[in-house]
Amino acid sequence: MTFDYELILIKPIYSQNDMGDSISTEEHTNILCDVASVTRSEHYAAASHGMKPEIVFIVNQYEYEKQSMVEFEGNKYKVIRTFKPKQSKGLEDLETIELVCEGVGNNANA
Repeated sequence: MTFDYELILIKPIYSQNDMGDSISTEEHTNILCDVASVTRSEHYAAASHGMKPEIVFIVNQYEYEKQSMVEFEGNKYKVIRTFKPKQSKGLEDLETIELVCEGVGNNANA
C-alpha cells in the first residue's frame, strides 16, 4: 500500500468573539493517504439508510483524530463511517483505518 495522495483532515473549532458571538473556524491537517473505491455491497447497504458513500480514504490510525470532514483534490467530503481492518494483509494494515466518505454539495459544511 502506498500513500501517494494528499488528504486534508478538517476539525471544527468553536470559540466566541469579544461580543460573545459564536465563531466557527476550521483546523486543517495535511496527511498522506491511499484511495480506494466503495464496494458495490457497501454502496447499496448505505443507500438503504439514506447515505451515499463515494470514496474511501486509507490513512494511518495515529493521524486520524475523529475528524468528521475531509478535503481531497479541492472537494469536501463527510466521513460517514470508519473501518479498522481486522485481518491484516500485511504489517502496514495493522496501523491503518479506512474513512468511508460521501461528497458535500457545493463544498458547504455539513
